[in-house]
Amino acid sequence: MPKKSKFFLLSGIIVIFVFVMVYAGVSLTSNFGKSKTQITSEDAAKQLKKFYSDISVATETPVKGQIDLNPIDVAASLPDISKFPVTVNNTTENFVEIFSSTEKSGTGVDGWLAETATEFNKANIIVNGKPASVKIRNIASGTAADYIKFAKYVPDAFTPSNELWGEMVKASGVKTQLVSKRLAGNVPGIVIAKPKYDAIVGKYGSVNVKTITDAIANNEFAMGYTDPFASSTGLNFLVTALGTFDSSNILSDKAVQGFEKFQSNVPFIASTTIQMRDAAKSGALDGFVLEYQTYVNTADLKTGFVFTPFGVRHDSPLYALGDLPQNKTEILAKFSEFVTQDKYQKTAQQKGFNGLEDYKSELAAVDGSLLSSAQKVWKEKKDGSKPIAAVFVTDVSGSMAGAPINRLKESLIKGQKYLGKSNSIGLVSYSSGVTIKLPIGKYDTSQQSMFVGAVNSLQAGGGTATFDAIIVALKMLQDEAAVNPGVKPIIFVLSDGETNAGHSLNDIKGLIETFKIPIYTVGYNANIKALQSISSINEAASINADTDDVVYKLGNLFNVQM
Repeated sequence: MPKKSKFFLLSGIIVIFVFVMVYAGVSLTSNFGKSKTQITSEDAAKQLKKFYSDISVATETPVKGQIDLNPIDVAASLPDISKFPVTVNNTTENFVEIFSSTEKSGTGVDGWLAETATEFNKANIIVNGKPASVKIRNIASGTAADYIKFAKYVPDAFTPSNELWGEMVKASGVKTQLVSKRLAGNVPGIVIAKPKYDAIVGKYGSVNVKTITDAIANNEFAMGYTDPFASSTGLNFLVTALGTFDSSNILSDKAVQGFEKFQSNVPFIASTTIQMRDAAKSGALDGFVLEYQTYVNTADLKTGFVFTPFGVRHDSPLYALGDLPQNKTEILAKFSEFVTQDKYQKTAQQKGFNGLEDYKSELAAVDGSLLSSAQKVWKEKKDGSKPIAAVFVTDVSGSMAGAPINRLKESLIKGQKYLGKSNSIGLVSYSSGVTIKLPIGKYDTSQQSMFVGAVNSLQAGGGTATFDAIIVALKMLQDEAAVNPGVKPIIFVLSDGETNAGHSLNDIKGLIETFKIPIYTVGYNANIKALQSISSINEAASINADTDDVVYKLGNLFNVQM
């Protein structure tokens, strides 16, 4: 071959090689940093369509059921008080029973008040000529307030995390008397990843609830907080946030409109602190709310995160409830004196209490009736301008026969009262195949009636194709989003957790991750770990629905998510 020809041939090969390498480099860098799931997100709709085509899907004509238009009966949904453990038993007949928030009446670092109460009961303190003692029941502040407000069970005394619950109990008509403003010091705060903290300081000059709400409203900060109906920190954050928009009236139009704008950019509201922390660990959040006592006792938060206090202090006030006899009033006074001794306050400090003593409450006293109204505002505005579309996925396999299916039906019939009327609801059932019992529709009175009818018609029998049913729910929600692009999709799976037919979790996990639809699971006599593995994909909650508190648990879940 002539030299000139060889030269052109070699040049051509080099050009082709360079082109291939450049093309490969562009392809490589365009996918750099993407997970396998993210890379295949463009094909998610095709994959969903393929999965859906493999499933036997039936569609029933909805039949209306009889709906109950009476208001929600919170007291009836509350389980027997024995559901909540007594961590310190009274040792005498001359005693008082105290509801105590969980961060101080449990065990370990959360057991300060329980340990101190045990010492009190050993101290042979005499009241009215008889030895006195206390009984401590471990119960979350919001739940305890419900028992007291709705007269399901009223103890002698109540020590919530903060004074907001005491004000709400007082506003409900229950006689309350403040025995002690403080048993041990604590502070709520926003825990923020250090780089994001520095970025907010750089732009806004400081970090506080005002600058955080501004950053969230401007879509510059992703934060989660907890249910203000159940969580002390969540309630505190709600009223503090409302106050940043109008400090003179947290329920004014200005405050509500500001909150709605802010809330439209909040990506995550957790049912529990544990659920919220798990979401934060996944990297999905820039910050979240937490009490200081929990913060200092959590090793993986001490480095890389900054704690910024807000709102009213969480100093565990102690309230006497109702018309107590003189001996019980005196026992409470003696108990308050006992636990505030230096010896026990030092023990409290060792368990994370009595830190940040210089912090003063940012909020003035808030009337209890305003707090209840603030909760209602939150319920109405928490989804901003994004209505929710939810599909309930109900397990009617043979393993659900008997008590599990009956509990499922009862809990949905009673729990549906908590569903917001601005949302859209659908329902599917599954055994070996999947049935669309109710297509997604606005949850007006007609849809509510058909939802009740669909639930009442559920009957158990056959295999368990859980993930086939989830595929159908995903398809329904994608179709709904195509018609109403602004909706926020959610799936609720109610099951015993067993799967023996159809697709597997491994088949569809990437699809669930890609669509980012949270799947909340409710287990009936269930394999809870199997259900948790589904919920954990997109940081949703999993509930173990036992016989006596499933309606209350579902009510709390629907309050937060619906």
